Amino acid sequence: MAKKLLMLVGDYVEDYEVMVPFQALQAVGHRVDAVCPGKKAGEWVATAVHDFDGAQTYSEKPGHRFVVNRDFDTVDAAAYDGLVIPGGRAPEYLRMDERVLDIVRHFQSANKPIASICHGAQILAAAGVLKGRTCSAYPACAAEVRLAGGQYADIAVDQAHTDGNLVTAPAWPAHPAWIAQFLVVLGTRIQH
Repeated sequence: MAKKLLMLVGDYVEDYEVMVPFQALQAVGHRVDAVCPGKKAGEWVATAVHDFDGAQTYSEKPGHRFVVNRDFDTVDAAAYDGLVIPGGRAPEYLRMDERVLDIVRHFQSANKPIASICHGAQILAAAGVLKGRTCSAYPACAAEVRLAGGQYADIAVDQAHTDGNLVTAPAWPAHPAWIAQFLVVLGTRIQH
């Protein structure tokens, strides 16, 4: 059965981490409503491409424009079956929006599936939903996971971790594992 999913985005969300799950989840029949505080359906957010070019941290290059397809102000979290939180730089400031945090808290308290990747853990930590949970994230977010009372899952960059309703991964190389595990938690069955 198709699910209705909510995706939280903002300017400088990681390009792959928003585009790939947005398209892949729709490709298997789910509805994905992408929203951004302060934006209405049809408006766009800038994305950034993060890559590893030999420096001590990732580089950032301009990505595509990603069009949100739902007004943030009209979102009713109770109407959704699951939540997707891409990474990039957007979580850094989205975690300061109390309504964003309330949305995350709703999904956790209702035990609905949550998929978070990379810096998305910053939002989970700010929402206070990591206490006693195991969560993967971009390694630079490990301290935030621990400070929020969670256990950081130090896994390979192409792997994902599931803890109950929470599916997390370090970065976009984990898309195959992350999306597959999220589909399992959603109850999505794909037959070949």
